Amino acid sequence: MELKRVVVTGLGAITPLGNTVEETWKNLVAGKSGAGPITHFNAEKFKTQFACEVKGFNPEEQGLDRKEARKMDLYTQFAIAAARQAIEDSQVDLDAIDKNRVGVVYGVGIGGIKTFEEEISAYARTGAEIGPKFGPFFIPKMIADIAAGHISIMYGFHGPNYVTTSACASSTNALADAFNLIRLGKADMIVSGGAEAAITEGGVGGFTAMKALSTRNDDPEHASRPFSASRDGFVMGEGSGCLILEELEHAKARGAKIYAEMVGEGMSADAHHITASHPEGLGAILVMQNALEDAGMKPEDIDYINVHGTSTHVGDISEAKAIKEVFGEQAYKLNISSTKSMTGHLLGAAGAVEALASVLAIKNDLVPPTINHDDADRDEEIDYDLNFTFNKAQQRTVRAALSNTFGFGGHNACVIFKKYEA
Repeated sequence: MELKRVVVTGLGAITPLGNTVEETWKNLVAGKSGAGPITHFNAEKFKTQFACEVKGFNPEEQGLDRKEARKMDLYTQFAIAAARQAIEDSQVDLDAIDKNRVGVVYGVGIGGIKTFEEEISAYARTGAEIGPKFGPFFIPKMIADIAAGHISIMYGFHGPNYVTTSACASSTNALADAFNLIRLGKADMIVSGGAEAAITEGGVGGFTAMKALSTRNDDPEHASRPFSASRDGFVMGEGSGCLILEELEHAKARGAKIYAEMVGEGMSADAHHITASHPEGLGAILVMQNALEDAGMKPEDIDYINVHGTSTHVGDISEAKAIKEVFGEQAYKLNISSTKSMTGHLLGAAGAVEALASVLAIKNDLVPPTINHDDADRDEEIDYDLNFTFNKAQQRTVRAALSNTFGFGGHNACVIFKKYEA
């Protein structure tokens, strides 16, 4: 069976750096941090009091009816807003396509945690006195799959519709699934991405209890510092990224603009620890090898890696080791960067936002930086002959880009995009 070719024809973004793709990309390239004091709740008594929040988000300005938005958790609102942007960007005529062959595959790591916390807290306060009383939208607001459901209902897409959940690898797994559905001929177009809104008491408190978050409360903007010796944990982010993946001939037939071609995906498991990556990067090595093999590419074909790069001690070291193992001498010719240094860690949405950044790096031949590094702040376990694109974006030809995401539970996912050639 000859596999179909898959291209990217639309992009959408709601991120800590902006509520559009253009604004997000502008701030990524400028090396701007999205971190600041938490405003979603009173974090005064928390060890971590800052995060990378989405700013100025208004669901009505993003095309959502006010009454309908009240029935949705914030993560679903983010997902719908990013999807709407991507669909509009694709310029697809929705009346001229077969909606039975258009699907929605979204990645969500946690889902409606804010809704869950609010409902359970209300029950804890009043349940003993008046008995169980939950809102009728509690379950449909909370469940992780509902974002994909809302998008399909909004647009009448009858194709494959589901959510992938693999912690921080969730939306990269969603993109991989969407890619495979299209190239196997099971769909013409998939709205794919990820969403998360976990900057809540439970989200921040839980990750803080694990000692996973930075506690640099006096300097939030410099807290996410991947590959620097003084890194002390990741910075929580939120938002959504969306890509329209489309079968090439379908895209050509409607005269679509093409950002890039998606050519490969890889998956693996560390099988090591519930939260820590393998110290030698064994799962990371395997997932990149699998993606390259799937794409029919060699290490020297890749020019840029958007790394998982969360700003955690073990994770950054193991990923750098894995890149050297997989790419050999080519590792020193690559540009490597962690956009989490600016967006924070969007958990289940991270892979989609980072895939979007990888696609735009290819389109613009411009690699966004890894910010917050000082040459005096070097970790002796990291090889700084690798080009981590520290502090300043770098112009170069980007023929192909690889994007890594790794999740708690040892879940690893990787996707590869390249310049489209007819």
